[in-house]
Amino acid sequence: MPHAFDDSVVAAVLSHMNSDHIDDNLLIVRAFGRPDAVGAVMTGFDGDGGEWDVTGPDGAVHAHRVPWPHGPISERGEVRREVVTLYDAACTTLGLTPRPH
Repeated sequence: MPHAFDDSVVAAVLSHMNSDHIDDNLLIVRAFGRPDAVGAVMTGFDGDGGEWDVTGPDGAVHAHRVPWPHGPISERGEVRREVVTLYDAACTTLGLTPRPH
């Protein structure tokens, strides 16, 4: 069973990702299984991966899950590491230059 993070941790990460990293959400889902996505909102995560609601070109919204690159996690600080790794990998996959962290 994947690690379940405290609700306050989940809320803080989601708030940050969906306000400060809107474009990063879209890059991640495009690179990891939804190349036609026109929008993405991070909706949750656990110790095994992150979850996004992805809007397709037809306006339909689908849930999409991406596993953490380094495997299962259980610490709040590891969430940032995993999201940054996903972002960097997404940029590589999509032929974009990642911004410095």
